[in-house]
Amino acid sequence: MNQWEKSRGKDKSGGDDIVDISDEMFWKERLRTPDRKESRQLEGSRQVEGSRQVQDSVQVEDSVQVKESGLAAFPEDGELVITSVQVLKRPKHRYRIFFGAYTFEVHEDVMIKYRMIKGAVFTKAELEEIVSADERQQGYADALTYLSRKPRTAYEISMRLKEKGWGEETVNDVIGRLQAEGYLDDAAYAQEWAAQRVKLRGKGKLWVRHELRQKGVSKPLIEDALGEVSEDDEFASAMLLGAKKWRGTSGEPLDKKRKTGAFLQRRGFSGKIVSKVLRELGREDGMGAEDEWDVE
Repeated sequence: MNQWEKSRGKDKSGGDDIVDISDEMFWKERLRTPDRKESRQLEGSRQVEGSRQVQDSVQVEDSVQVKESGLAAFPEDGELVITSVQVLKRPKHRYRIFFGAYTFEVHEDVMIKYRMIKGAVFTKAELEEIVSADERQQGYADALTYLSRKPRTAYEISMRLKEKGWGEETVNDVIGRLQAEGYLDDAAYAQEWAAQRVKLRGKGKLWVRHELRQKGVSKPLIEDALGEVSEDDEFASAMLLGAKKWRGTSGEPLDKKRKTGAFLQRRGFSGKIVSKVLRELGREDGMGAEDEWDVE
């Protein structure tokens, strides 16, 4: 909170959740000390221009006795005039738009895009479009928060948004926007995942293929990603893992082979790779060719 906001204190109705936008001082302070998240940086130049237009139009407005909140309560016919705009303290970047005794809330980006300032006139149909845009913006913000923890696939983002209650249209719009902006790239994700799982995590390609399917990556992208991992890399990973298992297994050499082979197969390595590893481990342990065991 900047010094100007601290001096304002509570709004005139005594509430703690909103601060009434009064004069140009508010917008000048906001532009000098912006608190921009990544999603809002993407359209910085456009939003700054919009903010300048808004700051010239918003005036002091006494607190309004709200009759109904939410667009469903708005009258169907006639023009609706904005009588006041208030910024919410929580959540950030959300605004309450007053049309006399009626009100609803939007994200700052949406407010600026549609020039929702005092005196602006809208129909209910136009407001319904704005509410849809606001839903898409909120869904986009939810997706960015989810992505900030670690990379995700389009399917994972889609499932997350649906769990949070966003509709199919909003989800599809958010996915498309994230892909266009480079935040979602299933092909790059699959390649990075496959390389790390095989080289660093001791997983075979069969295991990785199953994981990527669960993450909703398409079959062609999975095969392309696995094709980028060489057989030598997969063998080296299996050899390292198999040698550790071999040394830690007691019993006769054939028992060690059986247990080690089953272990590597459970880790997703193919029969071809497992047989190659077992032959190498057997030779290192002094086993003859007649004792070698191939995996089916």
